[in-house]
Amino acid sequence: MSAPNQRRSEKVQSKAAEGCDPARGLQQCIRQQEILAELGVSALQGASLDQLLDDTVRLTAQGLDAEFCKVLELLPSENKFLVRAGVGWSPGVVGVAKISADLDSPAGYALRCGKPVISNHLESETRFKTPEILHRHGVRCAMNVILQGDGKPFGVLEVASRSQNEFVEQDIAFLQGAANILGMAIEREREERKLREALARNEALLKEMNHRVKNSLSIVGGMLRLQANDADDGQVAELLNKASHRVDAIAKAHDQLSQGSDVERMDVGKYIEALCHDLDESVAQCDVRTEIDEGIVIPTDRAVSTALIVNELIANAAKYAYENHSGVIAVKVARADENNFIVSVRDEGAGMPDDIDPRDRKGLGMRIISSFTRQLNATIEIKRRNPGAEFIVSIPLQGSS
Repeated sequence: MSAPNQRRSEKVQSKAAEGCDPARGLQQCIRQQEILAELGVSALQGASLDQLLDDTVRLTAQGLDAEFCKVLELLPSENKFLVRAGVGWSPGVVGVAKISADLDSPAGYALRCGKPVISNHLESETRFKTPEILHRHGVRCAMNVILQGDGKPFGVLEVASRSQNEFVEQDIAFLQGAANILGMAIEREREERKLREALARNEALLKEMNHRVKNSLSIVGGMLRLQANDADDGQVAELLNKASHRVDAIAKAHDQLSQGSDVERMDVGKYIEALCHDLDESVAQCDVRTEIDEGIVIPTDRAVSTALIVNELIANAAKYAYENHSGVIAVKVARADENNFIVSVRDEGAGMPDDIDPRDRKGLGMRIISSFTRQLNATIEIKRRNPGAEFIVSIPLQGSS
């Protein structure tokens, strides 16, 4: 509950205290204040609307020594009230029974007049009709106050009794206090529902946007591959194919985002596994295998940069390690410690001469790898294996603040 609503709740309880009739007994007045305080605390703690409805009718009946209490929700399209919550009524009433919202009931009369209504002699009432449900339960007297919510009436809070004791004007303060606390909870619940609906719409729009971006990028990647196939120059064809793989890597990120519920973070292992699956089909002479630890969730932009590094390392392995023959490229994603994870790309190819460091090469692929490594504040280690070579990139889970 917001600070203004909390202040309203405190004013409601204070007003109810002023209305206590000494003749009704100090203990009852104290109990009524305890009830309002209990309802206010429950509303502040974020109890569900259904729970507050049930608590309100139960505690309100206790506070007024009445056998019956109910919340009547207005159904404008039907011009009727639905018994939304209640206590004391026979089975088949709460959640089912409906009564007229016109002058055929004390609740309808209160709603039309816009003010609380007390009737201590329903059998001789001339202002309105007495509903069958009250007749059936032997109700002699009833009191109704309007239940506000979200700027318009939610319905009516009604308390009723079979006893000879009559409701008095001071009882209205307590009943209205309970209704106002419940009204604030109704307003909160409606606002929260609106926010949830808006959030759901935004999530749906983001998923659709990512899906469309993925499709657009896939088209671009496909066009680059078509141009590569038509190119007469082998070097140009190679460059176009590499460009298509880079576009596909970014498209795969948007594909992953369109399937999840979080657009700001993603599982980098699952993302790279999906990327490697696509590369396995496009790098014909190589078998790209993955060993992935799932659950390494990082910001989306860092995941995309990581995937682009992997894409370039796989392309380099296919080009230099297995230039004229087939082979295996092993990709591993694993958590290193609580702050870092590692990505390694290993081949079993020709290996590297001792006097050559791939990081010194000026080709576009290594420039991309170096650029994204710096961007991620990562480190890259090159190990000469027998056979082949392994590139190990150690990456912080979070970027520097």
